[in-house]
Amino acid sequence: MNKRDFAFGKMNYILLAVGMLIVIIGFILMGGDSSTADAFNPNIFSARRVKVAPVVCLLGFVSMIYAVVYKSKEDKEEAE
Repeated sequence: MNKRDFAFGKMNYILLAVGMLIVIIGFILMGGDSSTADAFNPNIFSARRVKVAPVVCLLGFVSMIYAVVYKSKEDKEEAE
């Protein structure tokens, strides 16, 4: 297959995979025990779950957007 048949280059796919991995890590950080009907668990409002994990997910989504718009040097040279 010709290189022109693919929408993205190899680097784009690598960056997308890294972004997806960051998002998955953010979702794992959000996980943990929950409150039950019998007992309240104050850890559901921990800084890790409420502040850190959403920021990590946001960074992952932003890096995935960057991976989509990234244009390699080879592609820039071909366009000229």
